[in-house]
Amino acid sequence: MTAVLAEPVLTKPLWNRDFTYYFGARVVSLLGDAMMPVAAALAVGAIYGVSGVGYVLAVWTAPFVLFVVFGGVFSDRIGARTMMVGADVVRAATQGVVAIAFFAGTPPLWLLLATSALAGLAAAMFQPGVNGMVPLVATDPQRANGTLKIADAATQLGGPVLAGLLMTLTGPGAVYAVDAATFVLSGACLALIGRTPTGAAGRTIGSTVLHDLRRGWTEFRSRSWMWSVIVVWLFFGVFVFGPYIPLSSRLIGDRLGDAAYGWTMAGLGCGTVLGGLIAIRLRPARPLAAGAAGLIGFACIPLSVALQPPLPLLIAGHLLGGVSWAFWSVMWSTSVQTLVAPEVLNRVTAYEVAGSVSGVAVGQALVGPVSTVVPPLDLLYLSTAVTVCVCAALLLIHPVRRLHRA
Repeated sequence: MTAVLAEPVLTKPLWNRDFTYYFGARVVSLLGDAMMPVAAALAVGAIYGVSGVGYVLAVWTAPFVLFVVFGGVFSDRIGARTMMVGADVVRAATQGVVAIAFFAGTPPLWLLLATSALAGLAAAMFQPGVNGMVPLVATDPQRANGTLKIADAATQLGGPVLAGLLMTLTGPGAVYAVDAATFVLSGACLALIGRTPTGAAGRTIGSTVLHDLRRGWTEFRSRSWMWSVIVVWLFFGVFVFGPYIPLSSRLIGDRLGDAAYGWTMAGLGCGTVLGGLIAIRLRPARPLAAGAAGLIGFACIPLSVALQPPLPLLIAGHLLGGVSWAFWSVMWSTSVQTLVAPEVLNRVTAYEVAGSVSGVAVGQALVGPVSTVVPPLDLLYLSTAVTVCVCAALLLIHPVRRLHRA
């Protein structure tokens, strides 16, 4: 591959004091995030049914999408670390309140909805800084992103298992209490990181929030490689990411059982770990072109479910897809972090996240009604075709294909 630079020796140490604290914060926070879907499905579903679960998840997603761009502005104005610590405090409080309500009896639906909405708003304030903090605490952003992707995969495997065990042994109150504790630990680790820039140089003294929002949009819009990817990613979210989990869990579970679905997700997690390891070592000169070429392997995920093969082939398809997804994710995150000015990075990241999440939310909302008209297997074949088209589109877009590594 001509796009690969050989870098056999990595001279810059990754595990400095600040990155170690940041890594610890992300691990415990991601673990808590991975536990929550299981807790919501089992605890809330047992009381208020599928509709209740849908409402709780929806009122989390809505404020996140609406306010994440403001999270980017505030992260650039007062500092990503400050915003992330504040968001962790809010989320620790909301999850703690829910835990107490479950320990006390049956929490009312309005309380679950209110705390979910506050948690979604706090996540909107937290998320833009996740990307912006990496170049501030790591000497090598690509290695850092690969390491964080591996941790993400590990928590996605361990979080649901831990939540399921706690639900079985102690009940939902303990799950929410542990989740609250993860946010406390995350905030403590972030607070221990050395002083980081606030990004105040990126705004005019006395500028308004609206002015900073416009500045972020201008910076986002001026990078054709970035907004082009997000436009393409909207289709990926609507037709691939959004429908995949509802369809695959149902089809795999009905055909092979719930244990088979668990093994399939384990294969996806192992593939993500492997992809993160590859991304740490492989240094493409054109990262998005290499990432897009590698992303075509993600088509094996919906295709392997649609073909209904034996379990070993199903796991293999998800393992390959996990490798592809992790490699693309690291290439994308590193490109954003190293090619956007630090003083506007959080705002630009916020617009990128808002665009990405919107497509997934639309796909999740539509998959139920559409699957009553179109057979689920046909929808997965469509997801496979869209994945291939997305990869082709990314490679055909000149600014994306020609983008060079910083």
